[in-house]
Amino acid sequence: MKTSNTSYCFIIVFLLSATTIFAQEDTSKWRALLAVGVNSPSQSGFVSNFEGNTINFPTINLGVQTMFNSKMGAKLDLGYNRFTNADNSPDFKVNYTRINAQFVYDATAHLQFLPLRMAVVGHIGPGYSIVKPLDVYGDNNVSFLNAMAGLEFHYNLDKTLSLYLDGSYIKGFANDFEPELSGYGSFNGNLLTVTVGVSIALSGCRTCN
Repeated sequence: MKTSNTSYCFIIVFLLSATTIFAQEDTSKWRALLAVGVNSPSQSGFVSNFEGNTINFPTINLGVQTMFNSKMGAKLDLGYNRFTNADNSPDFKVNYTRINAQFVYDATAHLQFLPLRMAVVGHIGPGYSIVKPLDVYGDNNVSFLNAMAGLEFHYNLDKTLSLYLDGSYIKGFANDFEPELSGYGSFNGNLLTVTVGVSIALSGCRTCN
C-alpha cells in the first residue's frame, strides 16, 4: 500500500518543527559571557594605614557556561579587577585576578511575576585569587582560595543574545600578612563586584528571533 502525500507532508512538517524547537532550546547549551563594571574591596583586607577606594574601575569578567538542563548548569570564568588607594591612604595600585568554577541555577521558572524576556540566574562556586600590587610594592604578591556567589538579571534580546546585570561577592580565604611588612600595598580580603554584560549563544540556532 502506498503512503499518501498527506502523510509525507505531515511527517516532514513534524520533523521540521521538532528540529526548530530543539535548535532554539539548544542556544542555552553553551554561552559566552562578557561583562565590565566596578568593584569594592573590603577595608579589612589591607594592613594598617592603607585603605582602598570604595568604588574602583575596571572589573572585567570573561566566562563560558553550559546548561545541563533548563535550570542547572556550570560555568568557568575569569575575573580581572583593579583598585587603588583612597585619598587618605599611601599610594598603591592592585591587580586582583580570580578564576572560578561555579554551579549555575536558572530560577526564572519559579518567578512567575517576571516579564516575558527577563531571567534570573544564580551562581556559586570555589576559585583561586591572585593579587599583585604594582609600583613600589610589586614584590608583595599573595594568592589564596576563594568562594564566589552572585545573582544575574538577564534581558533576552533574542534567542542568542541577552544583556545582564550581575552582582557578586568574592570571599577570600587568606591568612594574615606575616610579617605585616609583606602586606604593604597588597590585599587579602573580600571583594564585591557589579558588572553589566552580554551573554552570547555558542550553540544552537543562529538566526532565530
